[in-house]
Order: sequence, then structure tokens, then C-alpha cells
Amino acid sequence: MPEHVIPGRTDGLITLSTADALWPALTASSGLPTAAAVFTCFPADARAGYVLLGSHVVETVETSAGRWSVPESDVRQAAAKLNAVKIDRHDLVRIGPFRTAQEQHNWGTLLRWRQRIAQDVQQPDGPEQTAQGEDGRLRHLAGIDWRRIFVERAHGQAMRTWWLPRAAVRLLDTAEHAERQWLQTAQTPHNGASPAGPPACPKPAAATAGQPPAPSPAALPRPYNGELKGQLYSVLSRKPGISRKIAGWTCAVCRTAPAAVLDHCHEHGYARAPLCHSCNTLERPDHLYSNTIRVAGRYTRLFGTHATDWLRHWHRCPGCRARTTLPLPHLAAWTAHTACQSLRPTHRDPRSSRARTPCGLLRVSWTGSHHAPHSCLLTVAVDCCPSGEHRVLARVPYRQAAERFRVWLAQTAPAAAAAAGPDRLDGLPAQPRPVIADTSEEGLALFQEDDM
Repeated sequence: MPEHVIPGRTDGLITLSTADALWPALTASSGLPTAAAVFTCFPADARAGYVLLGSHVVETVETSAGRWSVPESDVRQAAAKLNAVKIDRHDLVRIGPFRTAQEQHNWGTLLRWRQRIAQDVQQPDGPEQTAQGEDGRLRHLAGIDWRRIFVERAHGQAMRTWWLPRAAVRLLDTAEHAERQWLQTAQTPHNGASPAGPPACPKPAAATAGQPPAPSPAALPRPYNGELKGQLYSVLSRKPGISRKIAGWTCAVCRTAPAAVLDHCHEHGYARAPLCHSCNTLERPDHLYSNTIRVAGRYTRLFGTHATDWLRHWHRCPGCRARTTLPLPHLAAWTAHTACQSLRPTHRDPRSSRARTPCGLLRVSWTGSHHAPHSCLLTVAVDCCPSGEHRVLARVPYRQAAERFRVWLAQTAPAAAAAAGPDRLDGLPAQPRPVIADTSEEGLALFQEDDM
């Protein structure tokens, strides 16, 4: 597009209303539909210091006249990046709802695009609501009008699933990463200056507004000593009073907070142990799609600093213990985080001339099932990597991943390894409980159970 004079422009800055008018013109040729009023419409907030457009962060500036503006060059750069995205509206990815992954980790960012879509879709008027209202609801995601490419499919009378083109999902994931990186940079002090404000760090032990203070150690429930060992979750979950019984134990992992849920193995169907909400959320694989997980920073705790506790907990399932393995999503996360750690690219840490930090975001997906280990393949990749987005680091067969895990388990948690193995079946049925795949025509394995 040829350069032209923009009204309201001062030293390369343009007002938000001018930028709102410029954005649709710059993105008219984009394959992704863009929204109007992206600089002044929710969730954009100039006072936050930036506006997210696609995968580009446009910083906002308050002029001496008290008006908010943005650099015109940044707006054009964001539009150019968005126009370069190629979209196939028939190549769809399911974005929800997921029964086994209802809560996505937000990385502390403001975008949270999956949650925002879920909230908007579940409103009585659904995604067809016009974006011009003043009710405070979602109007756009990173400048994109997702409603025009959103697909809802019916599977029977009760089940409905939500889909977006793969290119849009990847762009929104990249936008969420870019936003998180910008927020981290904005909070880092430079030249001895103090950051604008410290990030919010929750303190589990402290009482929050409207909640009673944490109980004293003497008032905590009794420790869990394996009372539910070897029992099926499908049977326990139907027993009267099971919720009160679970609440009578402390969390089997952290051993400090009262238990709230009964964690179980989705592949074999056995109950593991009662956990608090915090540990149960930490243990849950961070699904991006039904057969793909993001290897978040919390896996450092699961497979590093607190590995012994978590390995002992996962092997409370007789199926995993007898076969000396982990459920497929957990094994996939371990393969990416631990076995392929040396393959991950690094870059210089701007805060230190010597240190290097891993770049991008680790992602691991799989094809096939653990029931057919000869054909199951794990693919480890890096998203948002400067050397190539969605760069594949390794493809590891399931059997090879499981054997690597056995060796690592013996080194990391000898006691858990000694209790495992094919000679310690502990009454395990000859035929493992089958994993029920998604019944949609796309064939995405959701690891759902048929009796829950």
C-alpha cells in the first residue's frame, strides 16, 4: 500500500481512532478476517501499555495532551505480518470443549484466547452476537474477528465441538507467546530502575478475600496411607459419601493441603490418590489439542525438583507400575522435557553476557495409541523459535521413549523403579482397560472413559 498522510499523526504517532480506521484498510487482503476498532474495543486497553495485533505487540504512548497514540510504523508492520499468514478454512483444529483438558494454563497473560472463546460461545446468544455492542463482551482476538471463521459441529444431541482453522490457532498461540514475552520484558528493570509493578505471585498459604485462613497443622486431615490402592476410579466415584471421605485426607503429594479430588489414571482406570486442587492442576497434562501438549515450565517440577514425589504418585496406578511407564501424555511430556532437552535450541540471555536460555516453546504430539506401541510415534517440536517456527527436534517411537524412561526412572527414583516391573503385577487384569477415543470423524484421541 502506498504511503499517505494520516490525519492526527505527530512524529510518527497516530491517535487510536486513526489507527482504528487504518487497520481494516491495511488488512483488506488478509486471509484472516480482521475486526474493527481493534485499538479501542475490548480486550484492547491502551493504559496497559500495548495492543496485541496478530503476533505483533504495538506499544501505546500517552502524549503530552493526554491522548493515547501508537506508532504508525508498528501498525503497518503488524498488518504485514498478518497478511502473510496463509489460511485453509478446511484444515480445522478442535479448540474445545475438552473433557480431559478443561482448564488451559494462561501463562499469566491477558489474552487467554481459548477461555475467552469458551465464555463467549456459552452465552445465550452465542458467537453470532454482533461486535458493536457496549456490553463489555469479547469483540476480537489480537485484531482477528474469530466469529467469521469459527465452526461449531454437532455430535448427537448433547455433544457440540468448536473448531478454528489451523493457521488461526497457530497465530493465536504465537500471539499469546508474544504477549507473555512482552509482559516479562516490561516487568524487568533496566539500568537499575524499578519495574512498573511486580508480577502477581499467589501465596497459597495466605488467606484471600472472602476465604477463611488456612487451618493450623493440628487441624489438617489425616495423612493418606494407600487406603484406595488398586481400586478402580469408576467404582469409587459411585460410592456414597466418597467426597467426604476424600476430604478427610491430606494431599498425597504435597502432604500439607486438604485433599479435594481423587486423581486417577485415564489409561488404566485405577485411582491413584486424593490430591488438593493445586497438585491436581499441576499434574494435568497441558493440552493444546487432543493429541498435543505444551511442555510448560511446571514440568521442571514434575520431572526435576519434585520428581521422586510425582513418580511415586503416578506409579500408584498398578497398570503404569507393572509396565514401568507413564500414561501416554505424561510420557510424551517427559520425552520432550527430559530425553530431548539437549536438542532444544538456545539463545543469549539479554540480562547476562554468558548465560543462554532455551528459546521458543516446547510442544509434543503423538500419532497412534499405547495399545499399539509399534506404530505410536512422538514428535517433539519448538514453536516460536527464531530459527524456524514449529521446528521438529525429534521423532521418537513409543517403545524407545518407554525404554528411555525405565533407565531414567532407575537413576532418579530407585525405590519407585524397584517396585515396578512385569514381575509385580499386583492383581493387574490380563486385559488392560481400553481407552475410548473421540467418536468424531476426525479420530482425535481424547482418552475419555466410557463409564464416567
